[in-house]
Amino acid sequence: MTRKTTNRMTQRQVSRQRSLFGPELPSTLQMAGPDIPCNVVAIEKRRDGKMRHWCLTHRADATAKGGTPAKKCRLAHRLPLSDEDIKPLDLDQYLGGVALWGAVPAVYDTTRRPMDSGIHIHARPKPGSKKELDFTYRAVRLVGKNLPDNGIVVNEADAIYYMISSVFGFSMCFVTCTHCGWPHLDKDWFSVHPHRRHLCSGCGKHFYDSVRGIGNPIIGVQEACNADEHGIEPAARKLDIKQSEFPGGIQIWGSNPAFLWTQPKHEEEGIHVHAFLMDVQDEPEIDDTFSEVVIDGVRLDHRMVRVLMAQNVLPSLSGRVRSMECSKCGNSQFDAGEAAYVPATMHTCIDCGRQFPTRGQTKKTVANPLLAILNDLAKHSPRPPQEHQLNLMPETL
Repeated sequence: MTRKTTNRMTQRQVSRQRSLFGPELPSTLQMAGPDIPCNVVAIEKRRDGKMRHWCLTHRADATAKGGTPAKKCRLAHRLPLSDEDIKPLDLDQYLGGVALWGAVPAVYDTTRRPMDSGIHIHARPKPGSKKELDFTYRAVRLVGKNLPDNGIVVNEADAIYYMISSVFGFSMCFVTCTHCGWPHLDKDWFSVHPHRRHLCSGCGKHFYDSVRGIGNPIIGVQEACNADEHGIEPAARKLDIKQSEFPGGIQIWGSNPAFLWTQPKHEEEGIHVHAFLMDVQDEPEIDDTFSEVVIDGVRLDHRMVRVLMAQNVLPSLSGRVRSMECSKCGNSQFDAGEAAYVPATMHTCIDCGRQFPTRGQTKKTVANPLLAILNDLAKHSPRPPQEHQLNLMPETL
């Protein structure tokens, strides 16, 4: 199966070079830390007539109750990236190919290893050689003969939201602020809803794009790296294991398209599994992607795993993803399409076609039966799964 060329849209081509490489623009990584005071300015009036304020130091909303300026913006506490957080990656040194993905916590994790999030890298020095790099970093600096001397930096937020938009089937485009030229990243609700009106994280002003779309700076990075579209095919391997065989725990992710892929072979699609024999084991006994995964006799659906992985980190879905059954036929419900990322009070059964309401106090929800399946798996686990929280900030206009 070949990935369709849907993730790039022509938008303001004349500004792309300036936005990616222009020395007059600060890097998106040059964020101030909590030791630098906020610089709060009034930006514009809100729809209710009250003023909206923005911090130019930390590039974040600084509007308090009643439209008054806040003493600190909502990102004043955030630590900036250090040099150790940014992995230099010379594309010319890895002729066997590189692959970069947005990494988020596993949907099921019975290990005692730290949470994995950011940008995951695979890199091979020669075609067919073993991976020299197989790690996750908060940011990556791409360098090479066709790139600027100081390279191009991709940060973890860009990569994670690329994953979310891709999993829900949305194309992305390179968008820059018409006021300041800042490369724009659409987050949270806006990463799964194409729109024209954007809020710039550089200057804090609203601007309008020429077409409806979802902005992600990675699209500009792909074009700067001359990254070709690559094929995606189902993994050829199958896995059938018992949790008791791996006392060190197992981790489960859904596959998602790499945002940069220079390897000669096709990318594999399915369920990625790590399995450890012991806690102190550096490398997992199992580390691969499978088309079919059966654990303790329970077969996992790769679509449910992939979608839940994205649902778990989307702020607008926090606390709203549930397992539920149709009140008419009793079958488990798996919301697909728009229903997978837009919570609703009514759900349409995929089996009998009838509508049924959400039960419980939280009325607007999304249904994914994998939550109940994983809870059942946890009952047979040697120890309870870890509960990871990525805690991405919610975004509003």
